[in-house]
Amino acid sequence: MKQVKPKKNLGQHFLTDLTIAKRIADTVDACPDLPVLEIGPGMGVLTQYLVAKPRPVKAVEIDKESVVYLHDRFPKLVDNIIGEDFLRMDLTTIFGGGQFVLTGNYPYDISSQIFFKMLENKDLIPCCTGMIQREVALRMAAQPGNKTYGILSVLIQAWYDVEYLFTVDENVFNPPPKVKSAVIRMTRNAVTDLGCDERLFKRLVKTVFNQRRKMLRVSIKQMFGAVKPGEEFFAGPLMTMRPEQLTIAQFVELTNQVAPFMV
Repeated sequence: MKQVKPKKNLGQHFLTDLTIAKRIADTVDACPDLPVLEIGPGMGVLTQYLVAKPRPVKAVEIDKESVVYLHDRFPKLVDNIIGEDFLRMDLTTIFGGGQFVLTGNYPYDISSQIFFKMLENKDLIPCCTGMIQREVALRMAAQPGNKTYGILSVLIQAWYDVEYLFTVDENVFNPPPKVKSAVIRMTRNAVTDLGCDERLFKRLVKTVFNQRRKMLRVSIKQMFGAVKPGEEFFAGPLMTMRPEQLTIAQFVELTNQVAPFMV
């Protein structure tokens, strides 16, 4: 069977260590009884362990050469290998509108976009696992006060508990990436309502972290249009803090303080 050549334009780095592949595949076991959707299976190094589990498995692969290879290697999966772009897919159609676990060896250059799509479909995806760039994994799991705590940390942790599971070295890939990787798991928390306007929450988080070195009383001013709060608003206790110091609960509180001025 002809091997698939990794494509730089797709950010492909094929995992070659089978022990690590099985460890990654086993991360879905924390979310039992749900079907699994794998993103970017490549030559199926994770897929071979996922299909051995007693649950339905589907795989999304944008690379046509990989799709042909997967059809040959996993004939029982032919109808469940989806040759599309995950970022453009309607996820409600994957398992008949039912919930599923998301996993994969995610392309580094679009991993953040994948997780933002996960957030848009959080009611469908109670669990997400897989391998990403170590730097991104550290940001996702970071706590307030940490220099890596940022937009991704807040928006994901508002809805998911994030676990940094283990680090993966560069030498177990073909071709080796220039950075280390990490395996993570995200599990939906008990939050069903943030207690504020979700869109405004997201806008506020992005606005203040885009000027993360400034106090909130400075960075937050650009959010206001014709209707601006008085000076007493900017004298509040949160206003002398910087965004990386705020907990998610404090971001919710700040969103509710800003909301009356969003006309």
